[in-house]
Amino acid sequence: MKKTILAFSRVSPSLLEPYKDKYNVIIMSPEMGDMDAQFEAAIPRAHGLIGGNRRLGEAELASAKNLEIISSISVGYDNYDLSYLNGRGIMLTNTPDVLNETTADLAFALILATARRIPELDAWTKEGSWTKTIDASHFGCDVHGKTLGIIGLGKIGEAIARRGRFGFGMNILYSGNSRKPQLDQELGARFVPQEELLSEADFVCPVVPLTDGTRNLIGRKELALMGSESILINVSRGPVVDQDALIQVLEEKTIRAAGLDVYGKEPLTNSKLFKLKNVVTVPHIGSATTDTRNAMAQRALVNLLMGLEGRRPRDLVNVHELGHRWTE
Repeated sequence: MKKTILAFSRVSPSLLEPYKDKYNVIIMSPEMGDMDAQFEAAIPRAHGLIGGNRRLGEAELASAKNLEIISSISVGYDNYDLSYLNGRGIMLTNTPDVLNETTADLAFALILATARRIPELDAWTKEGSWTKTIDASHFGCDVHGKTLGIIGLGKIGEAIARRGRFGFGMNILYSGNSRKPQLDQELGARFVPQEELLSEADFVCPVVPLTDGTRNLIGRKELALMGSESILINVSRGPVVDQDALIQVLEEKTIRAAGLDVYGKEPLTNSKLFKLKNVVTVPHIGSATTDTRNAMAQRALVNLLMGLEGRRPRDLVNVHELGHRWTE
């Protein structure tokens, strides 16, 4: 009997076309009606899921009696109830590494956009306000030679740090679970306590996964440690930053600005953030380039097929719980 693959989002039909002889392939599409209804109708037949941006836990998967693997087209996996998946022995995979450089590009775009006030002054120019030479009220701040503080110097954080150090001559501070001597030497980076990083850095970038330990990692106390000319950049997960606290300090201008790709609730359609000139907001586009999204989908497909074929997927998230299957 053929196994069934359900593609529940972010999947081009051409990705799975070559596998329709070996698998029953169901590809959800808005053109076919309500996406939730499509999911509910198809999930009892599914052996493997591929996609992203859908919360999946007991309520959504109770009828998925055949489910073996969820292949997420994402790095983060906080949308999935990992404890529930572990309890049922369902494999979960993600797509790490593929988007490191692309996300670092975006982080630096936000650094430059906030520092030089690009969106604000673009809108000001287009509305016809540029009638004479600009004055100090329109000045931004430099990026080159400043101090970049990265909370969580993983692969994305490292890519951001390289851009800062070698592209802009920035001083690099980092905090996290462990020191990285090789990067200390290569980047001239300093491993410091988070409190010291917050008080010294001109640009603060949390680059951590969302866990119970990192939720509201940057809250009122942490924002109060930042200087009045410092800028917060968030390309990790929205709940890593206390959004209400951030809005307050931006309104009070106790920090200079913020550049945000992620938010406490997404999509974000109505927020006080939109009324603030010292915030640059983009709609969670960290990996949103054609090349990167294609690479993520291809990697997720490989993970899915390996799992369905009884092989250990390359990027098995719950390897500690399920990895014994391939060692016995």
